[in-house]
Amino acid sequence: MNATQAQLLRWVLVETSHPGNVGSAARALKTMGFSDLHLISPKIAGVAETSEAIALASGAVDVLESSQETSSLESAVQGCTLVLGLTSRDREFGPPAFNWQAARPLVQAAIAANQQVALLFGPERTGLDNHHLSLCTHRVWLDANPLYPSLNLAQAIMVCAFTLRESLEEDLRLGHLGQHTETVDYADPAAVAAMLEHWREGLEAIGYLDPANPKKLMPRLQALFARTRLHKEEIDLLRGIAKQMLLKK
Repeated sequence: MNATQAQLLRWVLVETSHPGNVGSAARALKTMGFSDLHLISPKIAGVAETSEAIALASGAVDVLESSQETSSLESAVQGCTLVLGLTSRDREFGPPAFNWQAARPLVQAAIAANQQVALLFGPERTGLDNHHLSLCTHRVWLDANPLYPSLNLAQAIMVCAFTLRESLEEDLRLGHLGQHTETVDYADPAAVAAMLEHWREGLEAIGYLDPANPKKLMPRLQALFARTRLHKEEIDLLRGIAKQMLLKK
């Protein structure tokens, strides 16, 4: 695996509770050659600077020091054409779901096309919620004991980092990188979420969506658009439709 491949992988920890898990995650990432760590609304502000995180990082303090802490998950996934939300919990709606083995080729294809990829890991106790998943292109789970599928946060990160390193090194050996003649210009999930908000306003304006009784219309539309993997120009088209709906108000 080379540095360019590693830089295209963004590791996003959402609302992490325990500083030790942040430190252990940094250690796992550095061991496998990754470093782009994003911390979204950790329960302890400045968690990367805590003594417990530094102790558990065990030599990977540079990954902690370069980590980015923010309250905006949207900003963390901006520019990423592939966003994988790691959670084993089934959802009625949401993005397409794959196990990790099936999802890895998607990551490899995106990296080969020089596209940014984000992997999201949720809070230790509850995992990713529906809002978090609304900013993902896919929901992914790690195959585990069905009677006890729970992994520690750092363990899950290590499994993903180790297997991705294997896959990306194999791509280098086989010369798969740079072979893609056409790169699909996918919209990032933050742009899709903003478009959906525009549509919600437009559907309310024409009376199709009752804000007092929205039922499941928006989650269904969200799941529909997640399955299609919208292109950037399609976002512009859909926003144009929403704009026309708002003019009817």
